[in-house]
Amino acid sequence: MLKVEQVSVVFGGLLALDRVDLDVEAGRITGLIGPNGAGKTTLFNVVCGLQPTTTGRVWLDGVDITRAKPHRRARRGLARTFQRLEVFGSLTVRENLLVAAEIKQGWTRDSSDPRTVAERLLERVGLQDVADRGVDTLPTGLARLVELARALASGPRVLLLDEPSSGLSDGETGSLGDLLVDLAAEGLGVLLVEHDMGLVMRVCERIHVLDFGQVIAVGTPAEVRSDPDVQAAYLGAGATADRAPEPDVVG
Repeated sequence: MLKVEQVSVVFGGLLALDRVDLDVEAGRITGLIGPNGAGKTTLFNVVCGLQPTTTGRVWLDGVDITRAKPHRRARRGLARTFQRLEVFGSLTVRENLLVAAEIKQGWTRDSSDPRTVAERLLERVGLQDVADRGVDTLPTGLARLVELARALASGPRVLLLDEPSSGLSDGETGSLGDLLVDLAAEGLGVLLVEHDMGLVMRVCERIHVLDFGQVIAVGTPAEVRSDPDVQAAYLGAGATADRAPEPDVVG
């Protein structure tokens, strides 16, 4: 569904991404992990059209979208959340979802009712109890769920999640993992950047590992966890599946 092919990005003299290949299949959760500053968020920005490539291409469902504007990519079925939370803080939770559902209906002109879409997602993500609260009054964990639900309201085929469990409790993280598994089972392709290794190892079928802008490993959770290069670069000697460095701020 999503394919990144030999993508490189150079900022001045800094090679942020170096010939990166990555693929996300429909109906699967694909993990993208790596140490602080490895290039994960830069890769997300490339996929979404916020960062041009120096070389390489991006494909969505067989269509070359390398030069497409971000809104064109969204209309083709791409949605994301952000490492630094991006919500409409002055709106309520319900209104945040309505914005996305109404915009989506505007470009598809389908017969869906945006209010019905919003109510369904409030229930599915577990936000009914705070539906009428302003998002800027919510704790970070709940606000991240609002951002996730708003992305889903746009009806994506591929969903990019940048550290969605940040600020969530253990129980909330478990519920998030269950939700992602259910969404993938319905055919959604998910690309997950996450520092909670317990979550990554539980829900992802394949994992790509970035280090200094290069993919150093690709495989199943078991293969990645036992890879000596990954242990040295990210997990650390003797690391367990639920230990990882603190989240980064630059990707």
